[in-house]
Amino acid sequence: MKRSTLLKAGLGAVGGAAVLGGGALAYASGDSSGKKETRAGVTVKKIADLTGNDNTIKFGVNGTDLGIPVVTPQGKNLYIFGDSYEGPKPTPEDANWRSPIGLFSGTTDLPSGLVFDGAIGGEVARQLWDYQHNNGEFSTVLPSDIITIGDTMFLQVMVHGEKLGDVLRSEIWSSKDEGESWQDTQARWAGDVHGGRMQQLTWALDDDDMVYVFSSRFDRSVGFILHRVHKDAIADTNAYEWWGWDEGTKKWDWNIGTPGEVWTQPTGEMCLRRLEGKWVMTWFNASQGKESIDGLVFDKPNDDLTKAHHKQLILNTPWGQEDDSHVAQLYGGYIIPGSTINDLHLVVSQWKTDDHSVYRSMQHRVQGLAD
Repeated sequence: MKRSTLLKAGLGAVGGAAVLGGGALAYASGDSSGKKETRAGVTVKKIADLTGNDNTIKFGVNGTDLGIPVVTPQGKNLYIFGDSYEGPKPTPEDANWRSPIGLFSGTTDLPSGLVFDGAIGGEVARQLWDYQHNNGEFSTVLPSDIITIGDTMFLQVMVHGEKLGDVLRSEIWSSKDEGESWQDTQARWAGDVHGGRMQQLTWALDDDDMVYVFSSRFDRSVGFILHRVHKDAIADTNAYEWWGWDEGTKKWDWNIGTPGEVWTQPTGEMCLRRLEGKWVMTWFNASQGKESIDGLVFDKPNDDLTKAHHKQLILNTPWGQEDDSHVAQLYGGYIIPGSTINDLHLVVSQWKTDDHSVYRSMQHRVQGLAD
């Protein structure tokens, strides 16, 4: 099936509202009138289009999405993008379709806008490891999050079958040379593990040397679950402990019962980070009719998140009705290094799926999450 055909058909996972995006799912823009907005104290400013201009075209990248940030072992800021093309539109006919790719930015003055000053691969951003798209087994490999542990970066990716959205498995790849080369750790989760809730994830390292992991399905049909793993065992899937609910004792604890959803609203792309001694989670809230990029602030990953500080940050809106805090067919929402809780800078993606004329990542500044 052609990618464009699949996009027009849509995934139909959430009331028919979702259509497939380049590195994720791009929601159809719809009428947001009457939507309840829990956004008191939040101000949003769009800083810049990060892609689709000379900022990325100089590295052979025009149309792309995502842009997941990580600080490398040597202290550089690296951004991992999904399906990327030399042309502006996401089409498999593009001669240089790549995913994932990585771009570097040395920008420290975030309000001035990120400037990319290097690429993995040199003058032209190359795919992080070699494989052929639409190879008869799978169509593409999409990133969900990346983390640095000591001298190594670990990147979790989703391997999509011939139909984008049919996640065959997720994998972890590693790099010890600032992303120039990548090795398959052989870590695997089958696409149906925990009802598909290990397909895409986000993770962060705590002071107790444990990596805490929120994960969900790619198709945005469910909430997310929680695992933890010691930082030295991140590539050992058997070492992951789940946060479970025991129906008999009516208690939550590690490795009891079965993994329970710690957040039940339909979830898309996620970004979990430590900021100022707190945990901050930004994610795409796929609740039908209330689609938005949201923020949570909490003390511990296994807190009762229904009691966490929660605000909508950037809302979906119809095309032609956009402003700084309302973006048509938005997704993503990744925290840029240098952010604070009350001064977040996010990488936000957008795809106009009816004609593919817009397929990009942008930078938004969000102030007031903790207020």
